[in-house]
Amino acid sequence: MMTTQHFHFSLAPVQGFIAQARRTRDFWTGSFILSWLSAVAMNAVVKQDGKIIFPHVDKAFLQHLLEGGEGKKPEHGGVPNRFKAEVSSDFQPEIVVASVQQAWQALADKVFEGDFMTASPSKDWQSSVTKQIWDEQVKTFWDMTWVLTENLENSAALDVRKNWRSYLPPEQAGVKCMMMEGWQELSGEAKNSEIKAFWKTVRNNPKVKGMKTDLREDEHLCAIAFIKRRFPRYFDQVNQSMTGWILKGWEVDAGRPSVAYMAAVHWLKNALIQANDNPAIATQLWRFHDVAIVLTDGKHNEWDNQIQCIADCNAPKEWQGLDGNVFFQSALENINVYEDQQQAKAVLDELKELQRLLPDTLKPASPFYAVLVMDGDSLGKQMSDIAKQTTISQGLKDFTDSVPNLVQQHNGFLIYAGGDDVLAVLPLEDALSCALAIREKYKAIFEKSNDGIDKEKQVVTSISAAVIFAHINMPLKNVLKTAHQLLDNVAKEQYGRDSLAVSVWKQGGRVLEWARPWNKAIENKQLVIERLAKQFATDDESGQFSNRFLYKIRERFELLNPEKDKKDPSKKLPPVLSDTQAIDLMAAEYMSSGLCEALKIDERKATHAEKMSHAKVIVTPLLEQCRPIYREEQKPNNPDDWEKSKDILVDAALLMRFLAQHGVNL
Repeated sequence: MMTTQHFHFSLAPVQGFIAQARRTRDFWTGSFILSWLSAVAMNAVVKQDGKIIFPHVDKAFLQHLLEGGEGKKPEHGGVPNRFKAEVSSDFQPEIVVASVQQAWQALADKVFEGDFMTASPSKDWQSSVTKQIWDEQVKTFWDMTWVLTENLENSAALDVRKNWRSYLPPEQAGVKCMMMEGWQELSGEAKNSEIKAFWKTVRNNPKVKGMKTDLREDEHLCAIAFIKRRFPRYFDQVNQSMTGWILKGWEVDAGRPSVAYMAAVHWLKNALIQANDNPAIATQLWRFHDVAIVLTDGKHNEWDNQIQCIADCNAPKEWQGLDGNVFFQSALENINVYEDQQQAKAVLDELKELQRLLPDTLKPASPFYAVLVMDGDSLGKQMSDIAKQTTISQGLKDFTDSVPNLVQQHNGFLIYAGGDDVLAVLPLEDALSCALAIREKYKAIFEKSNDGIDKEKQVVTSISAAVIFAHINMPLKNVLKTAHQLLDNVAKEQYGRDSLAVSVWKQGGRVLEWARPWNKAIENKQLVIERLAKQFATDDESGQFSNRFLYKIRERFELLNPEKDKKDPSKKLPPVLSDTQAIDLMAAEYMSSGLCEALKIDERKATHAEKMSHAKVIVTPLLEQCRPIYREEQKPNNPDDWEKSKDILVDAALLMRFLAQHGVNL
């Protein structure tokens, strides 16, 4: 008689594979491959009559492993790298491990055969140094951990096993990869000139499809990075015999929006709208397009992008598909971006002429985009409760299914949505509202799933978020690393979870950081900081805030904040002013900036008292957002009891100005 066991499986490294990227496509590819391999592991369990218990199986992914393209194709990663299954006593974990390695090897073989052996058949690639490096890296990259337990509740067993740290990737000699830290690049050459010559030959091989688009000049990659970069070109060719089944790939789009394109999305959208109504702008757009396409070797590098607001413009696809960098003067003037500076100058001239024809209100494209990362809080602890597992599993499936549409509606590009994790790239203008929409969906799904369930069996849920507004010239892998640190160290640890953390980064480093528990950041289903940004006047003093007022805020805050106790520097003295007095001071400063002079009450000029009252209404919510509040995890339902800082930080005001001005004059 067979007994029931529980199989716990984990595939790693996650961040080491996904986060080490130079393009948004690298992020997406890493996430997709990881999900694909996790799905392979799940299917290897199912083929042994096992049953996946957690998470809910992504049936579309599993179906495509077998059918290779029937039905709707999965377009992003959505299968977690860790799962639990119910299996019989004759279950063989080794088959699962072997299946994942077989799938990875099959993909690697397709890439190597197509880009090296078939492309350059005269060379003996099988005995080359490149093949030796390739084989070693492919065979030793993945770290698979598994345990079998009799008790399903023993979820910690896998973590204990992982702590043994048996994963030891081989030491790498030679020059290192430009994407994957610590891994040797594939040429194996010692001299820089020979390395360049090797990669120039690879890049310029006319027999290889899309290589010039996929591989930049002087970009030197290891096997892992090269597979990530070339994966979309070969995935549909995967057809591998497994234990009891055939693994098939399917066609995936190679085009993914660059960070520069994401930064320019709303500028481009507005330019396309203007072109629909103004023939002169439409004509200039064609002129701009014609010189830009020469600069990008005749390629529409963003052709396959499906950004919602751009698609809705119903403009020529040629305009929509231009390389993202051509919309920025700084990129056009950078020889590292465009080597042909003479042609880049011609593009810049046409861009300036296009900008001249556009309305004055449509400023040049902002060089900032956003990365959004979100993660559920403390669900792992509740998974040990069998009574809650079904609710959690179904809730996470419903949440995962809902995220792609939410990101698309906010003009974003979804990289990963699986379990309670989300990773997306968005335009600056849409990132915060997207984070809020995802949070509200997460909350609503689990509130609904708790209906009719005894209180002790209800799932307690919240989700934290981090948004990084980054300059397009920042290394992408640094942005993602920073985003995860912001999520873990600030939104979760420092602000007590169920929080939103935001930071702005330029090339020189962090400009500002602001965080707040969701309950203290939202008012009337809107983020207060976004509402304040809309009230900020960017061009004149007619709005509710002005640059002159905000520039003086920093000085005033220094006066308002308490000093350190000289006897005990770890402590602070009581605030100089009470909250009421601080509001009065800032309201007076607001009035002195001239922002109340045009105020009228019932068609008459407002009195001094009425102006002061109006000023208090305006500055109070700004000051509230400037004062940090730390959520007490032990008192999550009592926001009034949460810790309130004595300090008033200027970063909320700076973030408001950044959002209003789209990063201009930061």
